[in-house]
Amino acid sequence: MKVAGQSSNIFGLSSQQGALRLDTLIRIRWLAVLGQTTAIFFVHYVLGFSFLIYLCLTFVGVSAWLNIFLRLRYPGLVHWEGLPVMGLLGYDILQLSSLLYLTGGIQNPFSLLLVVPVIISAATQGARVTIPLFVLALGAVTALVFYYQPLPWYPDVELSMPLLIKAGMWTSIALTMAFSAIYAHRLANESRKLADALAATEMVIQREQHLTTLDGLATAAAHELGTPLATISLVSKEILRDAEPGTQLYEDAQLLRSQARRCRDILGHISSLSSHEDENIARLSINVLMEEIASPHRDFDIAIRLDENGELPRPVTSRNSAMLYGLGNLFENAIDFANSQVRFTASWNDDSVELEIEDDGPGFPPGLIERIGEPYISSRQQHRKASGGGLGLGLFIAKTLLNRSGAQLVFENITERGGRITGARVKVRWKRAEFETI
Repeated sequence: MKVAGQSSNIFGLSSQQGALRLDTLIRIRWLAVLGQTTAIFFVHYVLGFSFLIYLCLTFVGVSAWLNIFLRLRYPGLVHWEGLPVMGLLGYDILQLSSLLYLTGGIQNPFSLLLVVPVIISAATQGARVTIPLFVLALGAVTALVFYYQPLPWYPDVELSMPLLIKAGMWTSIALTMAFSAIYAHRLANESRKLADALAATEMVIQREQHLTTLDGLATAAAHELGTPLATISLVSKEILRDAEPGTQLYEDAQLLRSQARRCRDILGHISSLSSHEDENIARLSINVLMEEIASPHRDFDIAIRLDENGELPRPVTSRNSAMLYGLGNLFENAIDFANSQVRFTASWNDDSVELEIEDDGPGFPPGLIERIGEPYISSRQQHRKASGGGLGLGLFIAKTLLNRSGAQLVFENITERGGRITGARVKVRWKRAEFETI
């Protein structure tokens, strides 16, 4: 059990996989208490059917008492996982099974609700918790086929369901439980992976923004320190004028003045870098952008070819950290899968700017091209290359960052006439006006 911060996951998950908010379990159980109470009173007082109403209300009251106890015992934002969650959901299965035993067993149409605790576990917990709950629920459903009190019904009508129909209902509940649990587990995993990928994207952007902020602070510091350094230089000059040459005071004043001059030169260099950054660093022509992305990978055994296709002047864009990271990720992926060469081509006209990254590797699996950019999908080959990554989180982050900059991405294979795949190609396209104002 742990106390954690708030979480916005739709399944009540904290940022750590498998942690379920106790408040979520309590709220779900209150809904169950309300629904069970309503059904009991409706069947008994509105429909007029006779059954063990007080014993049923006792089981419902135990659930209400358990909720009150948990709320008083753990008033804060508490997250549970593992055995505590299995215990609470297991209790829900047994409590509902007891009510079903008193009201017709598997013949009761509400017997389908036994799948709910299993689905909750599948969506929030691992197999270590979900499988025992599945076995417990399946055992309860099986027992309710043979052991139960009569279904509340009209006193002069005998309602007896054939065993074959009961077997069919058992099968439908078991299959619903299994397939719903698998689907919920997959959906929850995708939700977690998407959240992790977006968090990683935000961390990259925040890091670059932090570095930019530090650069601005350094420039401001250089400007602000100029005045006190000028004062120190002036005072040391006055001391040199009044002190006798060769004395300790004279030498100290000389040292003070020389160090102040050195500080002024350093600060001037910082300011000079900042002023040049606006022109040479903060803005990039497309050929400089391509070289900056490709240069970290030139020490590998993969040949890198940079091509341009367009008339002067070249497009110029701002140094956008998110865009640079996204393009760098795509280029790195091409390097990982290339056999011998990666080609990086820039094409532009008055309307658009396009960057193409081509490699001579195995290409994208045809069945996965449409899904590239989703987090954690399979790699290009069934087995990843030892030195390369897959097409999962990295490409998802790259695609997300580039889409935010206004780019459209196309993933495709390079094929020969016979249809044999000879490589992969990624096209990143912007409207020129958007590219130059990123």
